[in-house]
Amino acid sequence: LCMVPAFIVLLLKGNDIAATVLFAVAAATDFLDGQIARRTHCASKLGQLLDPAVDRILMISGVVCLLIVGRLPLWVVLFVVLRDLFLLAGGAYLRKRVAVIYPGKVSTTLLFVGFSLLLLNWPRVTGLGWCDISWLPGFSSGVFSCGIWFVYAGLVLSAFVTAYYIKKGFAARREAIAEEQSTQAVH
Repeated sequence: LCMVPAFIVLLLKGNDIAATVLFAVAAATDFLDGQIARRTHCASKLGQLLDPAVDRILMISGVVCLLIVGRLPLWVVLFVVLRDLFLLAGGAYLRKRVAVIYPGKVSTTLLFVGFSLLLLNWPRVTGLGWCDISWLPGFSSGVFSCGIWFVYAGLVLSAFVTAYYIKKGFAARREAIAEEQSTQAVH
């Protein structure tokens, strides 16, 4: 969390490599912290609360900064920010009822890798040339960081994971209502 402001300052001052390293270190240490806590059975309530919040803060700061420096289209930023705000809002409810799934961690990893490559703006590859739509980098014939493909993969997986959480959340809510009604009927 403390690395986020430093990352923002470095990127906005044009220090792409330093910003990328800091972003990657922040993402990696956040991942490692969670792994260590779970494997050593040292997970705390504070850690369980802060971990997803720090993930979201890092993710949102990454996409907003990539938009500011012109390496990510607005629709990707809106997708990520709105999804993350939605998950933060529903997270308190879902955390108690729906387990985090592995594809969610994979989608976050794909996004963090894609953002890191976009921050570096390297390696650059020629787009597919399928269309000349500026808000679909990689699909036009321009030259783009290959990170955009990791971002697209992360977004697609993220959409499926979000749909899964919504479905599980509604099912958990229906079960809670049914359980409450059966408890009231007994009394």
